[in-house]
Amino acid sequence: MLTIENLNQFYVESHILRDTSMQVREGACTCLMGRNGVGKTTLLQCIMGLLPSRSGSMLFKGTELRSLRAEERAKLGIGYVPQGRQIFPLMTVEENMLTGLPMRKDKAKEIPPFIFEFFPVLREMLHRRGGDLSGGQQQQLAIARALIIDPCLLILDEPTEGIQPNIVQEIATTIKRLNQELGMTVLLVEQKVPFARYLADWYCIMERGHIVSEGSMDGLDAATVKAFLSV
Repeated sequence: MLTIENLNQFYVESHILRDTSMQVREGACTCLMGRNGVGKTTLLQCIMGLLPSRSGSMLFKGTELRSLRAEERAKLGIGYVPQGRQIFPLMTVEENMLTGLPMRKDKAKEIPPFIFEFFPVLREMLHRRGGDLSGGQQQQLAIARALIIDPCLLILDEPTEGIQPNIVQEIATTIKRLNQELGMTVLLVEQKVPFARYLADWYCIMERGHIVSEGSMDGLDAATVKAFLSV
């Protein structure tokens, strides 16, 4: 579904992504892993058009993304849940979710009912401001907002960061249902190896802006974890 080849990105003169190449297979859950500061979030922001890339290719279902604006990429069916959630704190839960409707191909004007099947707590909090929600509830809102656009690819950047353990399990269950029941392709950035093993079919490990190991999640061994993921 998404093929990235030889992608390069610079921040001023710092070379962040270095000929980065990876694939996100349709219908699978792929986990991008690596220590802090290796370029994972930068890669996601390049995919979404929030950061420019200097060279390389990003093909989404045959369409080159690098020439498209961020909103055009969303309209292709790419949902994005950024690190830190980045909801609108002064807007209500309902208003936060409604911001995604213009990106839908079917021009729907209302929040799809399935959103509340996955996140029933949000129905109870429709008129509360996003900033008044707990961290876990804000994360659920961020995922719901991404789902509003009816994505075929859902990208999540460290969805467990700063979330209480009971909500982490709820989020894991939701992501698995989206992937397995709805057939939604998922690209996940996650540092917690047990969480990644529970969800992902495939892994890609990044080190210094380059993919250094990839394969089936079943094949991720202790030596690779120690070499590239242990702190």
